[in-house]
Order: sequence, then C-alpha cells, then structure tokens
Amino acid sequence: MDRKNFPKVAQRYLRQLADLREHIDTDAAARQIQSGIWFKGPNVWILAFSIIIASVGLNVNSTAVIIGAMLVSPLMGPIIGIGLSIGTDDMDLLKNAAKNLLVMVIISLIVSSLYFLVSPLRQNNPTELLARTSPTIYDVLIAFFGGCAGIIENARKEKGTVLSGVAIATALMPPLCTAGYGLSHLNFHYFFGAMYLFLINGIFITMATYIFVRYLHFKKHSEGDFAGDNRRRRLASALLVAFIVPSVISAIVMIRDNNFERKVDSFIQENRIIGKTYIYDYRIEKGRGRKVELRIAGRPMSGTESKQLMDLAQSYGIKDTQISMREHSIGVTREDLDAFASSIYSKLATLISNRDTTIASLKSQLDSVKSLLEARDTSLQSTDAEKNPLSNPTQAVE
Repeated sequence: MDRKNFPKVAQRYLRQLADLREHIDTDAAARQIQSGIWFKGPNVWILAFSIIIASVGLNVNSTAVIIGAMLVSPLMGPIIGIGLSIGTDDMDLLKNAAKNLLVMVIISLIVSSLYFLVSPLRQNNPTELLARTSPTIYDVLIAFFGGCAGIIENARKEKGTVLSGVAIATALMPPLCTAGYGLSHLNFHYFFGAMYLFLINGIFITMATYIFVRYLHFKKHSEGDFAGDNRRRRLASALLVAFIVPSVISAIVMIRDNNFERKVDSFIQENRIIGKTYIYDYRIEKGRGRKVELRIAGRPMSGTESKQLMDLAQSYGIKDTQISMREHSIGVTREDLDAFASSIYSKLATLISNRDTTIASLKSQLDSVKSLLEARDTSLQSTDAEKNPLSNPTQAVE
C-alpha cells in the first residue's frame, strides 16, 4: 500500500469502525426514554424498594447491598428524559421529566430520612456514607461517560447489559439516601456533599444525553430557535462551570491528602525506631494544613533526637510544622528510667561477681576431691601387692 494513501485509508477504516448509523434506532429509543420518565405504577414500588435497599446498605456499610439499590433505582429514566427533551426541543417532555424527577428526589429524601431516624444501628466508621460526601472531578468524568454509554445503549437496536453498568457507575440513589441521613441527623456536611454528588451525576448524564441526541440526529419536536439555542448554550456553560470548579478543587485536595498519607506511611515504616524510642502509632489530620501526630513510646526523646526525627521527616517531604509528637514514657521520668537501668546494671554486676566466686570455690573443691581419689588409688595398689606376692616377680624370687 502506498504510504501517501495510508492516512486516508486509516481514517476511512476508523470511521467505519466507529459508525453507529447501522446499529441504532432513534425513534424506538425516543419512545423508550419517554415511557421511562413517568413516576407511576411499577416505578413507584421500585423506587420505594430501592430507597430501602440503599438506606440499609449505607446503614450496615455493605457495598454489595448498595450496588443492588443502584441497579433497582428508576431515577435514570427522567434524567435521560431531560437530556432527550433538550436535544429535541420538546418542552412538554422537559416539564414532565423534570416534574417526575423532582417528585422522586423529594420522596427519596423523606423516606431515607425517616429510615435513619428510626434505625438503631450506628457505625463508628461509616465509610459508604463518607464516600458520597466529597465528590471530585473524577465523579464528573464517571457521570459524563456513563451518560454517553447510557444514551448509546438506549439507541442501540440490540440491547445489552450496558444500562446496568451505567446505573452502578453513576450511582444516583445512594447519594440521595446519604443526603437523607444528613437531614435526619442535621449533619449538613453529609447533606450538601451528597446532594452535590447527586446533582453532578444528574447534570452530566443530561449533558451527555443531549450531546449524543444531537450527534445521532434524533427527530426534533419543533424547528430550531437559534436565539433560544444560544441562550441554552450559555446557561449550560455557566452551569457546567459552576459544578466543575468545586469538583476540581475537591479532586486537588484529595490528591494532596493521598500524597501526604503516602509520605507519612513511608516515613513511619522506615523510621519507627529513633534511639531508644519507638513510633507505635500515628494519626493524620486531613484538609487544610495536613498534619500528622506521632505517638511515641519508650525513653523520652532528647533535643538532638527530636531534631534528627524532624530532619528525617523533611527528607520525605513532610514539614516540621506538620508534625506533632505525643510521647508515652509509661508513667516515669527520664531520671527514673536512668536510675532503674543503673539498678539493673548493678545487680547484674553483683550476680556476675558472685558467680565467679562460686565457680572458683567449686573448682577448689573439685581439685581436693581429685587429690583424695588419687591418694586412695595409690593406697589400694600397695595393699594388693602385699597380699599377692606373685603379682610382684622380684618379691617372689626372694
């Protein structure tokens, strides 16, 4: 193949590979999406079940149960419906989808709040709840690309299991139930953080749906209004910036916290013993400033040892202003420890001296016993010779 034509051939191949026209049915997709926005009949029951499942999963800190709630939740329907309505200029669909979504959200907040009010279970470390209170730019990316996959799956002629994966990835119900937990306990950090995550998911799924509705040329409900399109674009741009900027800041904070944790962990693992002290535990304070409290046991550290510890920490990128130390000397002072050590050394020296004396005495006694034994053997030999003359030839001849 001619090298000059290779780019054109490659471009043509990639276009054929990524072409969606033969695999989609936009009319059927529009009908399916429109039928999924309504909050009535089965969707009412399914929403109630998913709220309880998600609340219980968050309450018992069970990831598997929470995933089940994501799969069951019908919240995705009206959100994709909003994206479709904006993309096709269908104002009636937009009003109905927005109204049904609002009703679903309010019911979810009320039911989950009531559940957490009556639930007797309290977790010391509710990681599943906490995980939904600090959204980052990564959640924006997940919501956007999840929405892209969702609208393509809706438009595809042969349906697969993509929507289940989108439901798990974008996670709409757990943030709402986390917000309900925040309301029930008047914990507004939980409430606003979880609602922010829910809004991020909803807005970026809507945006992804809108983009692909236009790209796939869904049939418009009315003729385009260029002035209205420009207004919508400006409004959408402002809304996206308003949601993206805090998530980027949150992601930066998360990355810095993670880097600080790794530095501290490496420092502790490689420098647990400093002189006659031992770093047995530590506690990291995240957020602004990022500090670590070292918990130290053993002999109290001298000024030189403290400086050595700080210098070592700086070599790992940890500033001395970020370190505090809590020393535990087992209830005694340094003077007490020195006196105790001196007492032990003195006792050991006495024991060693006594041992040497004992060994010398035993050696002397052993020598005496050996002398006695040798004298006895000599005496016995003389007596035997006198009693038996034949044992001595000289004496026998005489």
